[in-house]
Amino acid sequence: MNIEELFDLNGKTAIVTGGGKGLGAQIARGLAEAGANVVVCSRDLAACKEVSEELEEKGIRSLALSCDVTKSEDIMLVVNTVLQQFGSIDILVNNSGTSWMAPTLDLPEDKWDKVMNVNLKGVFLFSQAVARVMVKQGSGKIINIASITGLGGTPPSLMDAIAYNTSKGGVITFTKDLAVKLAQHNIQVNAIAPGMFPTKITKKVLEKSAPDLMQQIPAKRFGNEDDLKGAAVFFASKASDYCLGHVLVMDGGMTALI
Repeated sequence: MNIEELFDLNGKTAIVTGGGKGLGAQIARGLAEAGANVVVCSRDLAACKEVSEELEEKGIRSLALSCDVTKSEDIMLVVNTVLQQFGSIDILVNNSGTSWMAPTLDLPEDKWDKVMNVNLKGVFLFSQAVARVMVKQGSGKIINIASITGLGGTPPSLMDAIAYNTSKGGVITFTKDLAVKLAQHNIQVNAIAPGMFPTKITKKVLEKSAPDLMQQIPAKRFGNEDDLKGAAVFFASKASDYCLGHVLVMDGGMTALI
């Protein structure tokens, strides 16, 4: 198999949660450019439709669906619709996420629950539903979007979001354990841990601390609209068939600093 075949996604169908904006939209475009049919879903249907229509204009088969990843019934509706429209689910990207900035000692309980439900429970529910399909198919790729904040603590002066950090740490461990559980079914589960990318979640952090953050990034820039495409295509393609439970850090070198 040559290198083009290893990275070719033609004939594959991908679901990208939170695919209407930010990193999810970037990943959706990357998978589409590699040849995949792409389904984008989130609570913001209008944003998903915009991305889906953009892909269709480029000749990609795409679909936009409404979905709250904390609700099993929404997830099953997406899964069943995708199977009806495309016949398989080959790639799942668990990208939907939320955060809540507040001093740790003042974080409301309901905000902790909200972050955990979206960032961790949602990843579990969607992975479980899609993995059942992939087991029957005998193959599949699950890509979870974690964060470098899930690798350790962050100074409160930089980012006071303990629920978000904790949830992303949970995503990292979930990825490793699910990879072990599903390996026997020829399903590869991996994660991408982005550093500082301009998104809705990081907007307030960047507004407050952009100059200080830039000093901590050896690449001397924040992530751009193309930086996650290659990682996503690698994990979605046959090129990563022997890679399981890996967390690929994409942070411009932040976590490489001692």
